[in-house]
Formats: sequence, structure tokens, C-alpha cells
Amino acid sequence: MVAFLSVRRKVVSGLVAVLASGVLAACDVSLGNGPLINTQRSVPVALLVPASSSTSAELALSLENAARMAVGDLQGAAIDLRVYDTEGTPEGATIAASDALSEGARIIVGPLFGEAARAAGQVAAPRGVNVLSFSNNPGVAGGNVFVMGNTFQTAADRLVRYSVSQGKNRFFIVHEETAADELARVSIERALAANGGVLAGAMSYPKSQTGVIEAVPNIAREFRASGATVLIATANASDRGTLPFLSELLPENGIDPEVAQFVGIQRLDVPASALSLKGLQGAWFAAPDPDLSARFDARYQAAFGRTPSPVTGLAYDAVAAVGALIAQGNSNALSRESLIQGQGFAGVYGPFRFFQNGTNERGLAVAQIQNNQVTVIDTAPRSFAGPGF
Repeated sequence: MVAFLSVRRKVVSGLVAVLASGVLAACDVSLGNGPLINTQRSVPVALLVPASSSTSAELALSLENAARMAVGDLQGAAIDLRVYDTEGTPEGATIAASDALSEGARIIVGPLFGEAARAAGQVAAPRGVNVLSFSNNPGVAGGNVFVMGNTFQTAADRLVRYSVSQGKNRFFIVHEETAADELARVSIERALAANGGVLAGAMSYPKSQTGVIEAVPNIAREFRASGATVLIATANASDRGTLPFLSELLPENGIDPEVAQFVGIQRLDVPASALSLKGLQGAWFAAPDPDLSARFDARYQAAFGRTPSPVTGLAYDAVAAVGALIAQGNSNALSRESLIQGQGFAGVYGPFRFFQNGTNERGLAVAQIQNNQVTVIDTAPRSFAGPGF
């Protein structure tokens, strides 16, 4: 049986699988994989954000705004949202999580950063409390920690599946020599193995403008020799990063964009200035449903007077999902089993679901940069078919 995620002012409509009925607890107690709750009273939910961080305080406020928006939208569930400052550090997250648990939190939403999420999870695990982190780092996922952020694996799977469906199945990976980009490379290789792609070759380069400039001739030569039809890059589109140089110099070194499809595993439209790069015209990347994103962004801006960060919606999604589970009336609503369900949840940027290993999948569109604008060439799914893993 499936239940609708109801909100007073719906940002999106979606489905949440109904879990087996549990006996309503007269009081909240701990369970091995999540606490039992009394769904007839307000459920304490902790929001951990880097409110006093010198670099992330503004983002922390936007996360809190979105979380409170979600609380206000719920029907059939009452959440007592309590905000705790992590200071943007693992040590701060440890203290914040300890305070939240001592004050009765039944689930933790946040923190933002991966190591802070790991720290909060370690504190919460003995109490059987789950953590829905805003991080996208799969390295901190598992046990009682789930990551909400869009992972490299989700983007890689989506892009490889689409490329193969278009007859482009030979991939050449180009990645920076960083830990994050190494993770992205591994994610692409897994996606190739799972979705019928072929690894034709791979090359790395130092994360510097000089490093990429010096590496491009060799990359171009190896790409041509590999017989690849897709060049997939792991770098982001930051103005101060290497991707602008890579995309601009490849055509100058004999890589014809009409023959070689350029794909970015990260967003190529952030910052917006990247859309005007000549070398990225025709490039593909994965992104949330633009219509849903625009709808949430407009609502947030109307309420708070500013455009939200792409991360902001994760706080709404986490709180809305928690509220939807509570609304089912089951005492085990916040257990691991409740969080992990094949059909997942409706999110402000599209559907998402958690996997057994604590990572997630999000419904993404495939977009292309055309004439300095983003065009969707394969729409995002509105729901998931089949079980999660």
C-alpha cells in the first residue's frame, strides 16, 4: 500500500511506501535500529547546522529556513524542530549531537559536512538514533548515517545509462588528482560495469591550471587512440578550477565536439557563468528536474527574500520525509527499515530514496548546454520503479 506525502502547500506530490503497522508506543523508547515514537504527540527532531561557521553561516540559515518551511507544510504529523550549532567541525557536531540526544531527539537532520556527520553518527548510534546528513560523501554513510546529497554514483549511473541508450558506449575518463575526483572516477567505472558501458581509457592531471594545460595534449592524443565516443570529466565548473581550461583546450588539440561527446559528472551550470564557455556548448550533465527546482526556489525566495543554495532543498526533503513517516502512525517510523524503502520519497527537486549502505539515489534529468542555456534532453523520473539496494 502506498501513501501520499501530504502538505498544506505542496511543493511536490509524491509517494511514500506504507510500512507494516506497529503498536503505538505510550512513550518514546529506543530500538536497536531506531527509536520507537509516540506519533500522537510532537516528535523531537534535531537539526544540526554550522550556524557559527565563518564560511557556512549563511548556508546554515537557509537550511534552517527550509526545514521550518517543511514543518509548516506537514499534515498528520507534529514535529518539534530544535536547532543545534555544529560550528562546522566534527568536534562541534559531537557536542551538538550529544545535546540533541540528551534533550530527546528521535532523529537527527544534518550535519552539513561529511566528517561532522560521521561524528554525529558515532554519538547517536548507541542510542539507536538515525542521522540524515546533508553530505554527499558515501564514505561517511552506513550504519545509522544516511547521506542526503546527490552522489557521484547517482550522477554517473544516470549519465552512463543515457549515453549508452544513445549509442555512445565507449568512455574515456579525465579526472583531477584529488581524493574526491578519485571517488568520482571509481563511481564512473562502477556505472560503466552496471550499465553496459566500456572503459576505453583514463587519464589524470594535477589540480591546477598549469597542470591541466600541460596535460591536455596528452589527454587528446590518448583519447583519439582509444576509440572512445564519450569524454567524461570529474572536475566542477568553478571559475577558478580546471574544467574551463580542459573544455576550451580539447577542441584546440583535435577533439571534435561533433564527434566526441563531452560529459561532466558534476553540475556544469554552477556557476551560471560556465554556461557561456565555448568548450561546454553541447556538453551533457545530470541535474534535478528544472521545473521542480524553479518552483521551490521561487517559493523560498518569496518567503525569505533570497535565492536558495542548491543544497537548501535537502533540509526540506529530510524534514518532509520524517514528517511523512510519522504521519503513517507507526511507532517504528524512524527506524532504518522505515527509511529504506524502494519507492522512496518525493523531494522538492524530485524523488529520492535511501539504500541499505546509507547512500541514496535521486531522480535526475540529463541536460545539455545549448547556446549558453540549459536544455533538458532526457527528463527526470517522477518516481522509482523496483526496489532499492
